[in-house]
Amino acid sequence: MYSNTNSSSTKETILIVDDEASLRRILETRLSMNGYSVISAHDGESALELLKTTTPDLVILDVMMPKLDGYGVCQEIRQESNIPIIMLTALGDVSDRITGLELGADDYIIKPFAPKELEARIKTVLRRVDKTNSYQGIPYTGIITLSNIKIDLNKRQVFKNNERVRLTGMEFSLLELLLSKAGEPFSRASILQDVWGYTPERHVDTRVVDVHISRLRAKLENDPSNPDLILTARGTGYLFQKLNEI
Repeated sequence: MYSNTNSSSTKETILIVDDEASLRRILETRLSMNGYSVISAHDGESALELLKTTTPDLVILDVMMPKLDGYGVCQEIRQESNIPIIMLTALGDVSDRITGLELGADDYIIKPFAPKELEARIKTVLRRVDKTNSYQGIPYTGIITLSNIKIDLNKRQVFKNNERVRLTGMEFSLLELLLSKAGEPFSRASILQDVWGYTPERHVDTRVVDVHISRLRAKLENDPSNPDLILTARGTGYLFQKLNEI
């Protein structure tokens, strides 16, 4: 079973999965210089083998690889773990980029990219995953109960009908943001800035938000097609239903 904890070292460990040797070397060097412990795999099958014996804090995952592509690797990881995943894609079709998000990736970045941009994304994702006790908005008790949903803000856990709901770190951070001002709409751009840490340069960038909202609804709503909790603010973005109306 895979894990997203790394107790064997004080350094955060990053797994790079890419069949392009030159890119792996560049990223290994830069990330090591930034203080990370770095391991790498040259294809999807090798990555899954590594994940049986290692516990990285984040996976950088290329889409186009031999034997098993990044989509397949992402699916396999998400069956076992909430390890943060940033996908690398050279694919031009928007739908292909969104596929990785729908399979459970936390973010994606398009090749070619500036290493500094990837490094910034890594810092944001890791910071969000580690974020605790920073809830603002309604009086903070640590536990929010909404009908059949219980949200533990201290442990960053969600339960539905008393059963644990597996959320990725970014999904929980998105939920936490919406809860922080329940009843007030957030624009897609502001959500992207607050949760993912970057400003959209193209309209497609905000699809990261749309896909994560869809994933949250699928996990939390009784009827995701007719949500009661996470609502669409038409012409704006999204909001969480006012807590006193649930």
